[in-house]
Amino acid sequence: MAEAPLLEAVDLHVPIGAQPVLNYVTLAVPRQGIVCVLGANGVGKTTLMRTISGIYRNATGKLRLGGEDILNLPPHEIVRRGVSQAPEGRHVFPNMTVGENLRIGANLRPAREAARDLERVLELFPALGERLRQKAGSLSGGEQQMLCIGRAMMARPTLLLLDEPSLGLAPLIVRQIFALIARIRADGTSVLLVEQNARAALHISDHAYVMEGGRTTLDGPAAEIAREERVVASYLGGAAALT
Repeated sequence: MAEAPLLEAVDLHVPIGAQPVLNYVTLAVPRQGIVCVLGANGVGKTTLMRTISGIYRNATGKLRLGGEDILNLPPHEIVRRGVSQAPEGRHVFPNMTVGENLRIGANLRPAREAARDLERVLELFPALGERLRQKAGSLSGGEQQMLCIGRAMMARPTLLLLDEPSLGLAPLIVRQIFALIARIRADGTSVLLVEQNARAALHISDHAYVMEGGRTTLDGPAAEIAREERVVASYLGGAAALT
């Protein structure tokens, strides 16, 4: 019997005003897996992430984490249950230090555990250890993205939500970020990844979904999705990507 997924969404429907933004989305994230969600701007990818993390709380359908219903729970309860998000656009606290930003990520956890997790996060992101007393707003874009992911990891999640982690970053930094995502999974954390850089996302992922018009319209093993004609045409540079 196949192991039950860590996260399972079934017929997830989310309106914003009178307009449905998620229209019966179904997806699953396996334990210790990386799943990516591809799609054009405006198809509901960020709404999906915000619904899972409890920011949007007017959803219908089913949303389970480890078999437990988490649909429409408030964000702090979602975090307590093991889901943490690094949002699109990084959103660090620029006037606080790197260390203060990281400690915010552990504010629901005992101080002794948070201290151990800080060591773990700084092992993952050694550049942050050199800048603990530096204001977050003075970091480079890549360092701010590392801080955003590190802050999410301070909650010790079983599921990490990453919304556009490569946005606005130079190619070398993008490669570093994706290498870190692979290491995070290797350490036991599942990852749900929304990403415009489809090539990098598919390379690192086990499974992929394509969203169109608020729905998941295509899914399968990431290597197979990368060969789908419409994925190649829409996200991987057209026919030239096949040669």
